[in-house]
Amino acid sequence: MSDLATLTATFGRLLRTSDVPVTTERSARFAAVVTLARPVTVSELYWLARVTLVDGPEQLEAFDAAFRYVFGGMVDPAEFRRDFAAPPTVVPVPTPTRPGTDRRHSSGVVLGEATLPGSAIPPQLAPEGGVPESLFGAASTEERLRSKDFAACTPEELARLRELVAQMKLVAPLRPARRTVPRPTGRRLDLRRTLRAAHRTGGDAVHRTYRRRAERPRKVVLIADVSGSMEAYSRTYLHLLSGAVRGARAEAFVFATRLTRLTNELSTGHPDVALARAGLAAPDWSGGTRIGDALKSFLDEYGRRGMARGAVVVIVSDGWERADPGPLGEQMARLSRLAHRIVWVNPRKAAEGFEPLTGGMAAALPHIDAFVSGHSVDALHEVLARIGGADQRSRIGRLD
Repeated sequence: MSDLATLTATFGRLLRTSDVPVTTERSARFAAVVTLARPVTVSELYWLARVTLVDGPEQLEAFDAAFRYVFGGMVDPAEFRRDFAAPPTVVPVPTPTRPGTDRRHSSGVVLGEATLPGSAIPPQLAPEGGVPESLFGAASTEERLRSKDFAACTPEELARLRELVAQMKLVAPLRPARRTVPRPTGRRLDLRRTLRAAHRTGGDAVHRTYRRRAERPRKVVLIADVSGSMEAYSRTYLHLLSGAVRGARAEAFVFATRLTRLTNELSTGHPDVALARAGLAAPDWSGGTRIGDALKSFLDEYGRRGMARGAVVVIVSDGWERADPGPLGEQMARLSRLAHRIVWVNPRKAAEGFEPLTGGMAAALPHIDAFVSGHSVDALHEVLARIGGADQRSRIGRLD
């Protein structure tokens, strides 16, 4: 909280030096809004700052300059306003400002460096003594944390990351429904509505109405590995499963040596209670790994009854199969014939020089539509994008 107070106070001071009348009360209001809304993108932070700190359009130019200066070229506020005639933002050179100091953002952008055309640092924004180093640390701490591997995080960092993961929204892809609905651009003529409208035009069908098939979200099934080799990631992924069950009505399963359904446990209102109940429901937590047996149990008990048919199935596992990988390949083939898309999340994929050479991973790979890492919060956005991605199937094993 002290970092947030320093950030908002310094940002307000910079705005006042550039003739934007920001009072202490407004800075406090900005800090309160950030605490309440918890922005996850710089775009969201920009709009929170603008609606709480700016009075009129004549202040926008100075506000944008201060915002770009503080947040170091990560955004171009003119794009938020759809002001495409504005001069483009100059991308700063990704080098430290002085020896021994590296204030680079995780994407390679230097925080607090030149972002205005033709000017290294806006003179009106440089107060005496410069900007405290703590300001840049406060602005970039969460960015670094979002790209950090879950396995390398401390318990305190994991607690903060789990809050971010719990807020992530899983959006299921849409599929055509059986019923039709009126649409101006439909392909099928709605005879009933067209004839009813013709009564008002002397029997001539002047105005034609059409129908097209409605859309409804596909089912999403998440199956997470909670064996010993996945212990560093399983707790974090349970927060994602919990949010998916409550927000997208997804089905959640975990497995180690056997399969356990956790949909009911994770559907409770409080995440901590849900996770406690989930731990009790999965007695083989942090045990061995039998992926093939777990998938067979899922297909025999749930998949054939319709849960996997036409669904997006997400499997979170490192692929370290204790048993013979042959049955795993057979079960993946069965699943691929039922599911609409299979997304495999393997946190080990982010390691340098990774190759899917383990027996279980090699057996499953030909039947996977998307293979992603999901080892950090930033990587989880790719997982969510693949879950709600295009309908076209593209087996990983057929890409070579």
